[in-house]
Amino acid sequence: MDFIEVTLTVNTDFADILTAELGELGFDAFVETENGFSAYIEEDKYNQQDLEETLSRYADFVEVTYAVQKIERQNWNEEWERNFEPLFIGGEVSVRASFHEKPAAAKYDIVINPKMSFGTGHHETTTLMIENQLTLDHQGKRVLDMGCGTGILAIMAGELGATEIVAVEIEDWTVENARENAELNNYASIDVRLGGAETIEGEKPFDIILANINRNVLLEDMPAYKAVLKPEGWLLLSGFYTEDLPMLQERAQELGLTYLSHRVKNNWVSALFKA
Repeated sequence: MDFIEVTLTVNTDFADILTAELGELGFDAFVETENGFSAYIEEDKYNQQDLEETLSRYADFVEVTYAVQKIERQNWNEEWERNFEPLFIGGEVSVRASFHEKPAAAKYDIVINPKMSFGTGHHETTTLMIENQLTLDHQGKRVLDMGCGTGILAIMAGELGATEIVAVEIEDWTVENARENAELNNYASIDVRLGGAETIEGEKPFDIILANINRNVLLEDMPAYKAVLKPEGWLLLSGFYTEDLPMLQERAQELGLTYLSHRVKNNWVSALFKA
């Protein structure tokens, strides 16, 4: 499968908004650039007209220029190696590529080779999820990571002491990437599955469920998450904006979940609920 890269030059104030908009069009990997960002989508999902219509809605508010090119899958590593800088999250977590040196100060060290999967820690939602994970007791816990992308949150759960981890993704190549990253970080025992919410139906209950996806999928799939969440278990969500939080809170209340707290970064939110 080849990919389409759309490189946008846009004011940083609108970069996050357009990232979300393109996410709704099926773009599922994003890399920040000096003058905006690049977005990636599988070639067969790309629709030029949809892109133009989406960008036209912002024409009165911000100047946006863009360039489109096709990228063969095997060349993806070259793209992200040019842009991927190591991160230090929450004062404890190092997220780096395999060609970066391990920082001495890191309590937890995660190595990610993305290969077109979402989740290197550079996006606000991944950072927020990890920051929230650091506040939860994972020791000996059973954890589910829905929409796992690179597997970064599942790996973080392992670093924090979780003993049973299931990770779910809808794309076969992303499942392959998550498995590779799990092995790279010595967590080959993570059960990475292909599919969606249907794959967890009837599953043994989880202590912690992580889901960094998008608002619409979260709203639709929250009943499935609740069905496999232990009493007193935690549900940690992200992939939505501050203005979306009330909808998630209302949905959670309908399902008997209690809202506990949330974190915000550049208008992106990660919210914590308890059964």
